Amino acid sequence: MVMIDFETQPIYSIFAETAKRRKDKTAVFYLGTGFSYGQVMDLAERFAAALVELGIGSGQRVMLYIPNSIQWVVAWLGSQRIGAVPVPITPIYTPHDLSYIASDSGAECIVCSDTNFGYVSQVLSKTDLKTVIVSNMVDLLPAWKRAFGFLFNVVPRGKVGWDGRVYPIRRLLSKHSHYAGGLPEPGIGGSNTAEVLYTGGTTKFPKGVPISHALFLVSADEQIHISDTLFPAEENVIMGNAPLFHILGQTCSLAALFTGGSLIIQPRVNLDAAFDSIQRFKAKTMIGVPMLYRMILEHPRLEQYDLSSIEYYFSGGDVLPVETGKRWKEKFGRVIHQGYGATETCGGVAMCPVDREHPAKSVGLVVPSKTVRIADPATLGPVGPGEAGELLVSSRYMAKAYLNKPEESAASFVEQDGRIWYRTADIMSMDGDGFLFFVDRTVDTIKHKGYRISASEIETLLQEHPAVVASCVVGVPDEKVGERIKAYVVLKEDVKGITGYDLIKWCRKSLVSYKVPHYIEFRDMLPKSKVGKLLRREIRSEEKRRSAI
Repeated sequence: MVMIDFETQPIYSIFAETAKRRKDKTAVFYLGTGFSYGQVMDLAERFAAALVELGIGSGQRVMLYIPNSIQWVVAWLGSQRIGAVPVPITPIYTPHDLSYIASDSGAECIVCSDTNFGYVSQVLSKTDLKTVIVSNMVDLLPAWKRAFGFLFNVVPRGKVGWDGRVYPIRRLLSKHSHYAGGLPEPGIGGSNTAEVLYTGGTTKFPKGVPISHALFLVSADEQIHISDTLFPAEENVIMGNAPLFHILGQTCSLAALFTGGSLIIQPRVNLDAAFDSIQRFKAKTMIGVPMLYRMILEHPRLEQYDLSSIEYYFSGGDVLPVETGKRWKEKFGRVIHQGYGATETCGGVAMCPVDREHPAKSVGLVVPSKTVRIADPATLGPVGPGEAGELLVSSRYMAKAYLNKPEESAASFVEQDGRIWYRTADIMSMDGDGFLFFVDRTVDTIKHKGYRISASEIETLLQEHPAVVASCVVGVPDEKVGERIKAYVVLKEDVKGITGYDLIKWCRKSLVSYKVPHYIEFRDMLPKSKVGKLLRREIRSEEKRRSAI
């Protein structure tokens, strides 16, 4: 077991120590191919050398705009190797979000897939991006697999405009195949920024959360070792269904690379491929959001696979429906353990222990590195024992502000008793044994498929449509995906012929797919307070009453 000095050690140093100790052990399984720790470290060092040659150095931002892949892991670790700061984002972002995040983060380099190079080319003139590294999803697989994939046309390929600032990742890595050192030291970790993750929430644009080396390492250490009573961390093989740009995928999956375990990843969730990998590589852990577990239970070919190797199931990103957990226990004889966290806290605030029973609907016990308070949302004063209130979280290493957003930072990070507390905007309660329970949300954030989505972002876009005078967006409870997105719209008096389909099509032009409304309902007016403020809570209450009928 690697002993971590959270105060000083950078992320890459911990990985390097593990890689040298477990050189021949498989670190990553990707599309059926295993990559040893030695291979991953070699590729990361080569990528780091390529960045240096391209003029990328310590502190500079490197956007990762690619799906889960061995290339993602190599680019993330390679950036860490030279002290650059990765900015991982979802590969389905449109130019609208891509341009904003590139500018907000100050990124000058982006690693993208060939299939989304078109989006990158649209924003180059609007941002400071100077270097583009392009990858195809099979670039680092054996030659025979690449040939097979291209021959039978099963590998997606995108058109790339090669010029002086666009580089193929395979050529860069090949160029440094005989790399013999000379890179600068990774530097000091601790409170220095290791990466910037972007999160949704209540504002129009995503908010950048600077994650320090210490925060990442202490969170990853806690979350990867939660299953130690079931099996040693070095023997863990994780089926990581969560995206690596998301904090769930990082601290509960990627963290395996710092303990000597193995990680199974695929570019997108494909249940048959996931089942086959679990069966072939004897996965011990599976990570997923509640919707994934429901999809598995309803999969028509589930009985054809042997998933008995898995000893630990973990669900995060949203509250697991009781019925789904019950059906899972009846089917597999194992409990799905829940956890609760946020990007701002680097994941786990609470996790269900594996060595004791936990109450139904609980998201677990508070992890050692975090301290919590349950406060009155209006006054932030204390509430009585067992009463519900807004959950506040503090930790020694936690982020204390968003990137370039002083107003949002002041609203979300507050000081009490000499400590900075993050306001989660979630209403929680705690029982006498310390188990946390999710009750409701205090702000207008929609939780869909594990993503936090800003209602105001969608409302703003709808109101930019020439036919719309007002809009209100809420989350409608849905057992499969947590919440679905519903928009209430008021049209201008002289407008005719506008349909819900027209407005959804309008949203698709600018919003990433998981933010597009599922339902549009037209109204003559929307409820407002005496001072003209939209009363979104009244709409939400109306939807809850409907769902209860």
